[in-house]
Amino acid sequence: MVTDDLTSRSDRVISDARALVRDNREGGRHRIAGKASIGKGSSELRRGNLKQRIKLIGLSLAAILVATSIAGVVLNGIGFVGVMITFFAIVAAVVIFGNFPKVKVPQRADLTRTADAKQLVARTELWLEHQRPALPAPAAALVDTLGVQLDALGLQLANVDPAHPAALETRKLVGEYLPETIDNYRRIPDHLRREERGGSTPDMQLVDSLGKISREIDHVTRQLAEGSLDELAIRSRYLDYKYGDASLEGPNPALVIAPPTKDA
Repeated sequence: MVTDDLTSRSDRVISDARALVRDNREGGRHRIAGKASIGKGSSELRRGNLKQRIKLIGLSLAAILVATSIAGVVLNGIGFVGVMITFFAIVAAVVIFGNFPKVKVPQRADLTRTADAKQLVARTELWLEHQRPALPAPAAALVDTLGVQLDALGLQLANVDPAHPAALETRKLVGEYLPETIDNYRRIPDHLRREERGGSTPDMQLVDSLGKISREIDHVTRQLAEGSLDELAIRSRYLDYKYGDASLEGPNPALVIAPPTKDA
């Protein structure tokens, strides 16, 4: 019968909606590189987006049912056509709000303007997730490590006066130096990223730079946890990284990566 068929379809739509919510809560059906969360901060942003979608689905379904009920009273029944319209309206609502709105990926400018430590960490993690697919495998693995480290750093920054010089420099490390390193690398044409120059390649330099940033974040987190704010000296340490240091072996990091020239 038509009624039984519509009931079966409605049950299937509701079941699919529940599956969509469950899959999104677990990280999505396609946990491909660049999609899975690398830290708690970005994961919370995704959960907030999921809650917004669920809310919109609930509100739209409620509105459809109210509109259907009113139409049924006014028209003394909605008939087969009305039932079909209601069914497809429910399907459309679940599909649309099950996929939109998307999680807003922050831009580089958003990171530099973020003063709140928790928001800075979350946005940086989300930004890194969307850069990861374009990075070589060793660098992508380091991004996963950085996500865990940023979570720990965010907890420590939450207890530090935002105006303290150490807090300001730490925010530059996370919101400026780290994104700048990856941006500089991504500006290099793909076919030049594995071209050796001076005993190194841009791929190798990127991994080297991210490794140094990872160690610096770990160092800063430990110092903050110990309350040793005056011992950080992040700027002087990073000037060594950026412009090179006689005591450091190997090529300069990706903060100063430049694509090889034709006559190199």
